[in-house]
Amino acid sequence: MSKVCQVTGKKMMVGNNVSHSKRRTKRRFYPNLFKKKFYLPEEDRWISLTVSAAGIRTINKRGLTAALKEAKEKGYVTNI
Repeated sequence: MSKVCQVTGKKMMVGNNVSHSKRRTKRRFYPNLFKKKFYLPEEDRWISLTVSAAGIRTINKRGLTAALKEAKEKGYVTNI
């Protein structure tokens, strides 16, 4: 399973590892992801999503159906 938020589309980023040696390495920055269940009252069922903290705030602000509709349009979520 890839580490991508199904609501906002946030994914892993790569940056430089800051050290004071000559060796150059890359560092990975992972999003703050959670596996969370949400109740979808229109379909009277629970759905399980992998969402970031920002995705949870988006769902709280806009509502689950609006957030899922926008995520489907952008292609972040496919099988719900």
